[in-house]
Amino acid sequence: METAKDIQAKPAKDLPACPVETTLTLISDKWKILILRDLMPGTKRFGELKKSIGHVSQKVLTAQLRQMEESGLVIRTVFPEVPPHVEYTLTDLGYSLKPILDAMWDWGENYKAQNGQSDKV
Repeated sequence: METAKDIQAKPAKDLPACPVETTLTLISDKWKILILRDLMPGTKRFGELKKSIGHVSQKVLTAQLRQMEESGLVIRTVFPEVPPHVEYTLTDLGYSLKPILDAMWDWGENYKAQNGQSDKV
């Protein structure tokens, strides 16, 4: 399977024939799904994202956000202040992934309930 970087460098006509593979290539990383989850309610600063996601390193989070920006899922806004701060917001394309995340949430809740591990968040 191709990486997100490979897909981003290709024109739309060169994307994988399978739409599922295209989607997975763009959001398959564990951190990208969590970034999407945490940006669904609205804009967040880099530090807020890092804290809400947990054990991701700054380097990895930065790389994931850059890939998501390149693929059109996230908008990065830099405020020229001292110290500078950066905010991330989902684009309309990023928000269009909400039904997928909702389905993943529901599936995970059902799975945990069936296995006696239900703990509502």
